Amino acid sequence: MTCIYSRRLVLIALLSATAAGACAAPSQAIPRPGSVQPTQPGTTQVPPGHPEWWLPEPGSAWQWQLSNPEIEVSSGVDVYDIDLFEGAARTVEDLHAAGIRVLCYLNAGSWEEWRPDADDFPSAVRGKPYQGWPGEYWLDIRQLEVLGPIMEARLDLCRDKGFDGVEPDNIDGYQNETGFPLTYQDQLAYNLWLADQAHQRGLAIGLKNDSSQAADLAAAFDFALTEDCFADGWCGDLAPFLETGKAVFAAEYTDQVTIRRFQNWVCPQAADLGISVILKHRSLDSRLVACP
Repeated sequence: MTCIYSRRLVLIALLSATAAGACAAPSQAIPRPGSVQPTQPGTTQVPPGHPEWWLPEPGSAWQWQLSNPEIEVSSGVDVYDIDLFEGAARTVEDLHAAGIRVLCYLNAGSWEEWRPDADDFPSAVRGKPYQGWPGEYWLDIRQLEVLGPIMEARLDLCRDKGFDGVEPDNIDGYQNETGFPLTYQDQLAYNLWLADQAHQRGLAIGLKNDSSQAADLAAAFDFALTEDCFADGWCGDLAPFLETGKAVFAAEYTDQVTIRRFQNWVCPQAADLGISVILKHRSLDSRLVACP
């Protein structure tokens, strides 16, 4: 579910190299920011001033599976990201028993007609269709008096099923044709509200794709999760997370990157930057290609 991302001027040198690398030979790597010092696994600390909730460790291996509720546990995976509604509490329990942390995927920025709580969204908050995803429509995130209780109920369900954290999708609507005049500040306010609500429930929360707001949101979010940042050349936008030792999870897709290019070109750059990257089908089934 990709959108348009703006590049930060303070990272122009890094981003230029990234964009050039997208068309370069596999041996060419993205330069690493001099100030980036990824935290070693096991040394992540809970920031002072808030309750103790789990924080993903930089370098954690991960799996992302949304299209099939039958979870296939892959060896060597530290974190699973599965659907809030389709992921059963027993599945979360089984993954925990295997020593695996679990994220719940929930759609925070668009309405999906097939969800069990779909009727709770009045037509007034539904906007234009989300292009490429039939049955999905953007939400008016300014109407928090309407959306707030619905999202709170979803976060309650995430907590009650035993998840460790949340992946909120489509939290960059202000950059898209939503049918509503959403602004940068509208999105910032909504995303900060989501982070606060997650933390009140003892859940970690990740910034999903909204890279142009990374500098403003990195302090409030516990990790970042990206799609296509290597293929599209915007991984450098995540420096506010990398520079503070927070985990960054990245997914590249087989419709843009071959397995060979992934292993020979993406993986070395991801290792240099401290990003946990995987190669997936766009459908996010159980197929997983990790770096060697």
